[in-house]
Amino acid sequence: MAKIRVLVVDDHTVVREGIRLVLEAQTDMQVIGEASEGREAVAKVQQLKPDVVLLDLAMPGLGGLDATRLIKAQHPEVQVLILTMQEGEEYFFKALSYGASGYLLKGASTSDLVAGVRAVYSGGVALGPLVAKKLVTDYLTHSGEASASYDGLSPREREVLTLIAQGRTNQEIADTLFLSVNTVQTHRAHIMEKLNMHNRTELIKYAIQKGLLDPNA
Repeated sequence: MAKIRVLVVDDHTVVREGIRLVLEAQTDMQVIGEASEGREAVAKVQQLKPDVVLLDLAMPGLGGLDATRLIKAQHPEVQVLILTMQEGEEYFFKALSYGASGYLLKGASTSDLVAGVRAVYSGGVALGPLVAKKLVTDYLTHSGEASASYDGLSPREREVLTLIAQGRTNQEIADTLFLSVNTVQTHRAHIMEKLNMHNRTELIKYAIQKGLLDPNA
């Protein structure tokens, strides 16, 4: 079985070494390189062709957000998973708008990190529980409570949207709801059409605003 090829990008050597130990303990993962800042990361993506780039945001030189934008512009097939201390929702949504497929805080467990790498590699979204809890809590604090209106979505479409917000792949959603992958794709298309949304970032933001992620999860 082919292993998930991971490039680890962080300006702290001890952090990179710790991540390497965690990932290489997995039978399906291989750390193929490391970088300590954004421009080096962009160059190594070109050189090494990783499947997943595990990327910090706060680094000297080119930061993680700009590095994400460049990596996705040059190599759209490469998945970027952010691992950072930055908790603000502005960083989260900007990272997704620049093409990142996941956002984990450095307080995440090793199991969340491993699951996150697998999720983005499979085409899903990795949103760690610490990030989910903070974002949902912030939105509920600002809005008072989640709206009960779902803009014309059917109960099944709300179920699909909830699972999308949790970072599930189409196959995982299909398995959970006992549907075909084609049916899930159809529901996803209908959701985006009804909400007039055009990308994953908008869908996730909407799901968080509606309280579809449990802040106590």
